[in-house]
Amino acid sequence: MRLLITRPLPDAVLDAARAEFDVTVRDSNLPMDHDEMLAALREFDVILPTLGDRFQAEVFAACPTPRAKLLANFGVGYNHIDVAAARAAGVAVSNTPGAVTDATADLALTLMLMTARRAAEGERLVRAGDWQGWHPTQLLGLHMSGKTLGIVGMGRIGQAIAKRAHFGFGMAIRYVTRSKRDLPELPEAQGMTDLHALMASSDIVVIAAPATPETHHMINAEALAAMQSHALLINIARGDIVDEAALIAALEARSIGGAGLDVYEFEPEVPARLIACENAVLLPHLGTNALEVRSQMGLMAVANALAHKQGRPLPNPV
Repeated sequence: MRLLITRPLPDAVLDAARAEFDVTVRDSNLPMDHDEMLAALREFDVILPTLGDRFQAEVFAACPTPRAKLLANFGVGYNHIDVAAARAAGVAVSNTPGAVTDATADLALTLMLMTARRAAEGERLVRAGDWQGWHPTQLLGLHMSGKTLGIVGMGRIGQAIAKRAHFGFGMAIRYVTRSKRDLPELPEAQGMTDLHALMASSDIVVIAAPATPETHHMINAEALAAMQSHALLINIARGDIVDEAALIAALEARSIGGAGLDVYEFEPEVPARLIACENAVLLPHLGTNALEVRSQMGLMAVANALAHKQGRPLPNPV
């Protein structure tokens, strides 16, 4: 059975895949283009794609009877894949939940601290040779301990962020989520139904919701206007949940305290106006960038592919 891996992956993942499949590894880190996706669907039995490989309806329309029967996605997010169109073409889709939870939550706390304590501004000051020494009012930021954290999306990652923030920093937790959650480990967490009320009552807001048509531009100009002037927005989910133009306007006007972003609406494109915002911390989608985590993700994707090969139920269908 032929398997295409669309990006170079850690050696442990490639070794596991080669033990079970005839493996081809695409040697580019850029997303696949339309013709590459068509060729992959026609020539391989299983494809292991990842973020940026846009297997959308038009791709399946151009290949209505693909040889490939599984897209074993590398990553928990799969908004780059039109799952309904894939199923209509007889192609199953799987993902890698669980493996990414702790690493993504850790990255959220990294961005929270960097943004609150203006760490990126401080590093730029030192690297530019402009630091003239300590003084009492230099780069004053937000003391994170004891503040209120609002979480948009309370799935695995949202809960992992909440636990770190509450038990590590004594933060009060408020959240909005699509479905009712039983949170025995966070009994004092306050569920809310109104997004704007959440944003208005939080010192830091973290976006941890999945990218769906319903969450597109959920964080718009009105939602940002509800935030307090010192409050921070953190996004470790997907870029298009936030109206990037509205966020830039809020940062430029300093109507919010700042933003910490690991994802962007049109990544890898980052607007020059956003780059110019000193009150924004900008990371290059590092949410799971630890070797052991990326290896676990890859091994989970291979396990889905192997289940397909052996005719077993997929461990992680979407």
